[in-house]
Amino acid sequence: MKTIVFAGTSIGLEEAGKLSGATVHGPVKRGDVTQAVKQGYDLIGIIDGIFFHRAAVGHREILEALRKNVTIVGGCSMGALRASEMDRHGMIGVGKIYEWYRDGVIEDDDEVAVTTNPETYESISAPLVNIRCTFLSAMDEGIISAGQEAFLLDIAKATHYSLRSYYGIIKSARDKGMLDEKTAAFLLDFCRDREVDIKRKDALAVLSRIKELNI
Repeated sequence: MKTIVFAGTSIGLEEAGKLSGATVHGPVKRGDVTQAVKQGYDLIGIIDGIFFHRAAVGHREILEALRKNVTIVGGCSMGALRASEMDRHGMIGVGKIYEWYRDGVIEDDDEVAVTTNPETYESISAPLVNIRCTFLSAMDEGIISAGQEAFLLDIAKATHYSLRSYYGIIKSARDKGMLDEKTAAFLLDFCRDREVDIKRKDALAVLSRIKELNI
C-alpha cells in the first residue's frame, strides 16, 4: 500500500519513516488528507496535526477518503482526536489517548495540544496527557499525595496549553503552599527524568499498526 504518515512533534519524522517504511510529512492540516488521496496514497497515518493557529484537518475530507476505500489510522494527538470522532465511519483508532477520547475520559483538544518549533515541529510546551500520567506516576511512587496530584492537575488545566511546563506548574503549587521546597525539587527532578510520555507510546503504536497493515 502506498503510505503516508503525518507526524513530527510526538515522534520525529526520520524515526517515523524508519519505523513505518512510509513517506513522512509534518503535522497534518486542512486539505492534506484530500491532497494525499489525489497523490494516490491508500494508507494514511495521522499522529500529529495543526490545532489552533491554522485550520485543522477536517472531518469531511477524512470521510471522503474513507468512502474511497483509503485506510486511515489515527492515534496519539490529532490522530487520536479525529479517530474518536470518525471511528464509526471506519477510521482506525490506536492507543491509550484514542481510547480516552472515545470513552469520554478526556474531551478537550488542548489535552494533546502543544506549542512547537515551526521549523523542526519539536514540542516546546508539555502536553496535558503526559502531565496527567507523570503526576499519577509520581503519586504511585509516593512522591506526592492524591490531594497534591489533584491540585497540580488543576493548575495544569488552568494554564494555557502553550505555557504548560512541569517547572511552571510545580512552582505555582509551591508558591501556593501545596508543596514544600524539598517535595517540589524532588518532583521536578522526577518529571524531568521519568516523564511518562504517553504521546510517544501511542505514536509508536500507530506506526506499528501501519507496518502490520503493509505486511
